[in-house]
This record gives sequence, C-alpha cells and structure tokens, in this order.
Amino acid sequence: MKQEFTIIIFSENHVGLLNQVTTVFTRRNINIESLNTSESAITGIHKFTVVVVTTREQVDKLIGQIEKRIDVLKAFVFTSDEIVHQEIALYKVHTEALMNGNEVENLVRQYGAQILEVHRDYTVIQKTGHKHETQELFEKLDKFEVLQFVRSGRVAVTKTNWEQLATYLRSLEGRNKVTE
Repeated sequence: MKQEFTIIIFSENHVGLLNQVTTVFTRRNINIESLNTSESAITGIHKFTVVVVTTREQVDKLIGQIEKRIDVLKAFVFTSDEIVHQEIALYKVHTEALMNGNEVENLVRQYGAQILEVHRDYTVIQKTGHKHETQELFEKLDKFEVLQFVRSGRVAVTKTNWEQLATYLRSLEGRNKVTE
C-alpha cells in the first residue's frame, strides 16, 4: 500500500550529488513530492529532506540505493507520525485587495499567516504549515488574484529523541575534525 514517506539524507556537499540522488528516484520511477536541502547542525554535512509517496518495500530499496552513493553518509526514512514538519508559502497579492475591505486581512488572521511587506502595488503574505494548509489559503486568496505563489519543500525533525541518529551524527562530526 502506498503512503507518504520523508527521507532524510546526510551527505558531504559535493557538486553533482543532488543529480546522483534524484537519478535513483527516476530509475525506480518514484516521483519526488517535495525536496529541501540545507546545511545540517554539523559543519560540512548537508541534509536532504525528500518526500515521496510509495510502498514500504520500494522506499527501503530506494534507501539502499541512495546509501551506495559515494558522498552519501547515511539515509533514514520516516512516516509522517514520526516527524514534525512544516513548509513555508509566500503569496503576492494586489495591495488594493487588502485595502478594499477586511476579507484578505481576515484570511491572514484566520490562517495564522503574516504580512511580510506592503508596497503600493503588492502585498506579500507568509504562511507556515502543512501543504494542505498553505494550499487552502492559496485557494481562498486566489479569488483576489494571487500574482505569485511559492511553497518551499518540507523541513522536518524527528519527534523522538532518536539516539541512533544523534550518535551517528556525532561520529561524523568526529570524523570530519580528523580529516580537516
């Protein structure tokens, strides 16, 4: 049965690694629903957060293939109930829509969004939350003509104090200090 998985990959930051990793998904015919890359808490180690919808069997095979990449240090897979995650969305609307009544302002409050910038011609609104929440706000604001809309990839941390991950990352940190 297909379900949503969040894959967290730790790697060194080398040119072409993202392409190598995404090729593994392509070869297995698995679509990437969301992708975010960033530095991790450990100097020199980067973190990829990838969301896919597939079967447990497929995701386990995928992890095995990803970990075979030279620059990939370790990959972990989580279900949605094992992580805390958010996305950020930005909405650019005509300022006139904000000034002509309270509807846009009420939507901003109702959805826990915030106004980042007000310009004579446009207003930028920010909303953090799960994908369905940011999408719902987009649909409500779109009746006022959203000029631009962008949503980030998922960012996630594990819910539990996952000692295996912490221990593994500490061992990497020690290894990086030796190689510097």
